[in-house]
Amino acid sequence: MAEQQLIGALEAGGTKMVCATGYADGTVLEREQIATTTPQETVEAVNAWFADKDIAALGIGAFGPTAVNPASSQYGKILETPKTAWRYFDLLGTIQNELNIPCGYDTDVNVACLGEVTFGCAQGLTDVIYLTIGTGVGAGVMCAGRLLHGMLHPEAGHMLVRTRPTEEGRCVCPSHASCLEGLASGPAIAARWGKPAAELADNDEVWALEGDYLGQMCANLVLMYSPRRIVLGGGVMHQEQLYGIVRKKTLEYLGGYIQTAELKDMESYICAPGCGGDQGILGAAELARRALA
Repeated sequence: MAEQQLIGALEAGGTKMVCATGYADGTVLEREQIATTTPQETVEAVNAWFADKDIAALGIGAFGPTAVNPASSQYGKILETPKTAWRYFDLLGTIQNELNIPCGYDTDVNVACLGEVTFGCAQGLTDVIYLTIGTGVGAGVMCAGRLLHGMLHPEAGHMLVRTRPTEEGRCVCPSHASCLEGLASGPAIAARWGKPAAELADNDEVWALEGDYLGQMCANLVLMYSPRRIVLGGGVMHQEQLYGIVRKKTLEYLGGYIQTAELKDMESYICAPGCGGDQGILGAAELARRALA
């Protein structure tokens, strides 16, 4: 049966590629990290790692923007990324042509969302948003049990947010003057305060501002997608004091307009990931299982 077959998972990030093998039940057997350098060098190393693993299928969660619609002529290609060497590189095709096995393909954050729904803190839920707050801000969205694509895929990390007067000109995003990623990502925090987030743990002012931005984000997501749970991951969220601030600010920004049972239990509603950092790998494994099916 397919459930007993060895499958592969690839978390294809902008800084590193995480390759893994395992089974559809969430068991991870082997893993390896490969630095993301040039497309040719990186993908050659990825293909070489998987080549002798005898996997039956591979699931890929890729950094974006990327084309995730199988009907698109661009399917499987990286699109307008700031990593210029990767623009329009056929990531899926280059891997699939070499390994010659079924492959599932989606964004890294959609795959992480799938990992949490299948194995983590959102099991049994059909409407979930997973966000990573780190080097960038990315969102994976599941609606009615399906990962959301639309004309491309969600880019909620670049939603526009309201800034304070002292924040004018602080946005580090090259495309927007006041987007979430440009104001609340790890690099944005470091640019504003002169230190990385990990060295600012005791500065309440840092986290009050960060929590405000993330509260705006969550309130917007509630209003747009009506998720049953919002999962906040990524390096910035290692500052666990943020969760309480974000929950409080989310309710403030909603202003009592939405009244649901979920919003009465904010500790469950806005929560930390439940896969111990493996949500991307586990979601990619689930994509591989589906590719086999």
